[in-house]
Amino acid sequence: MLLDSPASTLLRTSASKSPPFLYGTAWKKDTTTSLVRSALAAGFLAIDTAAQPRHYREDLVGHALRDAYKEGIVKREDVFVQTKFTAPQGQDLNNMPYDKDASVGEQVRASVASSFWNLREKEEEGSQEVTGLDCLVLHSPLRTMGETMEAWRVLEGYVPERIKRLGISNTTLPVLKELCERGRVKPAVVQNRFYPATKWDGALRRFCGERGIVYQSFWTLTGNPGLLRSAPVAELVREVGVGKEVALYALVMSLDVAVLNGTTSEARMKEDLEGIRKVDGWARDNERDWLKIRNGFRHAIGEEAVE
Repeated sequence: MLLDSPASTLLRTSASKSPPFLYGTAWKKDTTTSLVRSALAAGFLAIDTAAQPRHYREDLVGHALRDAYKEGIVKREDVFVQTKFTAPQGQDLNNMPYDKDASVGEQVRASVASSFWNLREKEEEGSQEVTGLDCLVLHSPLRTMGETMEAWRVLEGYVPERIKRLGISNTTLPVLKELCERGRVKPAVVQNRFYPATKWDGALRRFCGERGIVYQSFWTLTGNPGLLRSAPVAELVREVGVGKEVALYALVMSLDVAVLNGTTSEARMKEDLEGIRKVDGWARDNERDWLKIRNGFRHAIGEEAVE
């Protein structure tokens, strides 16, 4: 079921059953601290950010996490913390965590050092020296496969002592396959747009499933207005009594996808988490009806039914 999937297991760093949501912190700007605190208080146990000041405030994510640890809202071991290395082409060249003229390796090391500092567990100087991350993701492939592998080799040096897992975002299947073939540390995570233009990444997700790689989706609502109006979503809404957004989230999760959720509404944070649990409970009690709806959804995105 939804809460027993490999995607959910990856994001579960304690014994709690957390829905496979990550709270996405892009574009939150000065509200980042308050929104991350609210997400943690609501029950989110996975946080996604990036060392990319152009779109993220990784430093404010760190403030929120430290406040939550100090106040007992969560323990560090209960939270899945994920950040990213963003190459120069994705950065504001006037505000970036490394020298744009440095080598790829130097850029990666400086970016990771800034993430350790921003996401340190305690305020004290030196805390960053022992800070660990659950996952670090290449925000996208670099300009060439050679540069991508150069960055990956540097990141591998942090695994498993300081970084538990590596991943890649905004990737194609050929790049992912090459990372799997050449990398000493294999990708554990792929984070991509989930939308019709890529046929919902069907081939890439199948490859991930075969290799035990967790697929994380973003643009799940924004990129899928058609799916929000689809018959399987409407049927799940009627059967369970949840909103169409929760119904779509649940059906995407049923593909063993971990979903980024970036809502800025505290009420929606709680509704989304409770809604997924509600769908999960209904699905356990109504397995045949759930399978029918799931297969209808799979058909809507061009995939074969499952038994």
